[in-house]
Amino acid sequence: MPITMSTESMLPSLRADVPAVRTAPRDVGPERLEMLVAEWLLGYRSAATRLSYGDALGLPRPWVRALGTASAFRNVVEEPKPGQSGPPVRTGRFRELAWLRWCAAHGVHPLTAIGLDLKRWLEALDAAGVAKSTRGHRLAVVAEFYRFLVERGVLDANPAAFDRRGLQLGTRGDTSATVVLTAAQVGALLDAAGTARQGTAPVMRSRAVAIVALFTLGLRVAELTALRREDLHTTRGRRALRVTGKGGKTRVVFLSGLAERALTDYLAERDRHQDAALPARVGQAAARRLPLIATGAGTAMNPRDVWALIRRLSVAAGPTLAEVADRMGPHTLRHFYVTAAAEGGADMTHVQADVGHASVETTHRVYNQATRAPERSAVDVVERALLRHRSPDRAVEGEITRLEHEAASADPLDRLLAVAGLERLARDVPATAEAVSTVLERVSATSADHPKVADAARAARQRIGGDL
Repeated sequence: MPITMSTESMLPSLRADVPAVRTAPRDVGPERLEMLVAEWLLGYRSAATRLSYGDALGLPRPWVRALGTASAFRNVVEEPKPGQSGPPVRTGRFRELAWLRWCAAHGVHPLTAIGLDLKRWLEALDAAGVAKSTRGHRLAVVAEFYRFLVERGVLDANPAAFDRRGLQLGTRGDTSATVVLTAAQVGALLDAAGTARQGTAPVMRSRAVAIVALFTLGLRVAELTALRREDLHTTRGRRALRVTGKGGKTRVVFLSGLAERALTDYLAERDRHQDAALPARVGQAAARRLPLIATGAGTAMNPRDVWALIRRLSVAAGPTLAEVADRMGPHTLRHFYVTAAAEGGADMTHVQADVGHASVETTHRVYNQATRAPERSAVDVVERALLRHRSPDRAVEGEITRLEHEAASADPLDRLLAVAGLERLARDVPATAEAVSTVLERVSATSADHPKVADAARAARQRIGGDL
């Protein structure tokens, strides 16, 4: 007889009142399935791992957080009931396409699913625009869950143990789709975070600055939201964070001056408005365990709320981030840390330790898969070879205009690179020397705020004049 998932268990909170096409094993009802899911998740020590795997299955986060407590096995709703206070809990964009929820919507019992069902599910994820890396992660989680069920003797075979080569879910050789930010763009994000807005309390503004600053240390979003105030400490004479990463591994992340100032300002502002003092009270053996970054109610932030904050700040940053605002997120800033450190000449083993990669090969792969900096491309070399044999037509005029625009950017390094580009253009296409000289004169006159840029423009102009 087909089963109907009852609203008395956790699984019905997935809105799964749909008759299954194939019946479940007779000794595995909704409550037994719930217990198996709980047992599997509790096999992972890291709370962040349990939450991540629970998201891949479509489980309510409050239920996953409650695992191991007396309140775990009861129906847990994700939104406040009518009359309750507090904002609704954010859910992921593709929440209803998580495996258990997809099964419920399509009349597939999770314990009678076959490989064909999983491939149909992956097709639905692809059609909805779920990123390849996310599809691969979700499939890997589901496969691990079924492997556990096979080991427990609940199933005879793992339906996810099929040849995946044709699905093309691997990303090892791909260029990452993650946006690679410039220092000027990260600066614009920090400025947007610190800008006063009507209706935004000062403590929330300082919190936003602290969040962006902490992400410039290469933290994962789950790592940041899991930090407690006691994780902030001093070691070897410098302020640092004790960060728990993937697999429950702990590492020390030193604070930059920027991050330390932002965090100190936020905590001071927060302590003025909340009962958040860290020292233990009389009769207590230890200080209260409080989140390092907290909601207005003093609880840990939801990672999805952090994502939403970064997106809002990206839009508020204006033209500097306009083209990438819809793709911004915490991982974008973590990516910035790796690429900026690598291109700045940092030892990659040190970068690996900072960001918590399991091996330095992973760190190298993140950098190598990033969209390359223009300086790592031969495109300008090829262009100069073409321009050398052409008269200064509109294409050359357009190049001069482009370089002059870059020479007026906010980033001093971009200005210096533009000055060097103008000098190269004058050397490669002598007919442009007069026009370039005029541009360099303007750059020198408008760069009083950056003396090095002004000096570089004057020197380049003199060298061009000396060659004529």
